[in-house]
Amino acid sequence: MLSDDKISHISHILLRDLNEKGFISPKTEDHKIRREIKNTITSQLKISEEINEKVRAKLKSFSKNIPEGTPEWEILYEKFYREEEGKKGLV
Repeated sequence: MLSDDKISHISHILLRDLNEKGFISPKTEDHKIRREIKNTITSQLKISEEINEKVRAKLKSFSKNIPEGTPEWEILYEKFYREEEGKKGLV
């Protein structure tokens, strides 16, 4: 998980770039946009962590032990991760 400071830094960079590219009106209140960016990042990270935990639990539940980091584990992890994203409407 990213620290609050890192998320704040990312939100400042995104806001600056959005302003520079003209995607945001100069009259927009920057603090509101930064807060929304931070909330979105935090929310997505939380969802990602929940999916990660579900997928790891699923892989551990197999009767056959599949060591983490092996090609088989990586393929199954990716497959199950994408399935969970689909269930949450993220793909």
